[in-house]
Amino acid sequence: MARKTTFQQIRELDLKHQGVLAAYLCERMLANYDLFHESTGFGDPKVLRGGLNAVWDKLAVNKGSDWQRWQEKLEECTPNEQDFDVLGMFPAIAACTALSSLMQGVEDKDGAPLLDVAKISQGSVAHFLELGEFAHIDDADARELAIAEHPLSTYEIEVQQAMVGFLQDTAVIDKELVREVRAIARDEGISNLGL
Repeated sequence: MARKTTFQQIRELDLKHQGVLAAYLCERMLANYDLFHESTGFGDPKVLRGGLNAVWDKLAVNKGSDWQRWQEKLEECTPNEQDFDVLGMFPAIAACTALSSLMQGVEDKDGAPLLDVAKISQGSVAHFLELGEFAHIDDADARELAIAEHPLSTYEIEVQQAMVGFLQDTAVIDKELVREVRAIARDEGISNLGL
């Protein structure tokens, strides 16, 4: 039997487990937005931090929040491709898009946007490498293979699989577990781009 992909494994998790995984992945992407903000002065990292904190609170103690208002604030902080010509813009957009998907999934109790967070995280790594380190490779197949084999790409998949495995072995999502996963993301201190 073929081994299930990371995305297939995520689909099979309970909704609350998917939410914790998506929040964990968003936590890892925030540093990319912070760096973009530091270099350009655009946006407000406090909005992303506040929105993600609201999600963690929802996951931990089922605390409600005005998700529509958070989405509006997040939209104001999301960079526009036409306004910036720096490589860091795309990871910043990915961080905003992932957080928006996370909030949508939590609000709608829908696993599809939560799965999208994992896809966005992997995609942002690939896009970062494609535009940066491998921009000089003209052959699309060779570039795709180089990206897939790059340590950042393999690390991102390994991190996602490790957290999926951890959550598969966890029957109940409670306040302590949410706190533990949040601490794991912060203690790693490294974004999905190795920053």
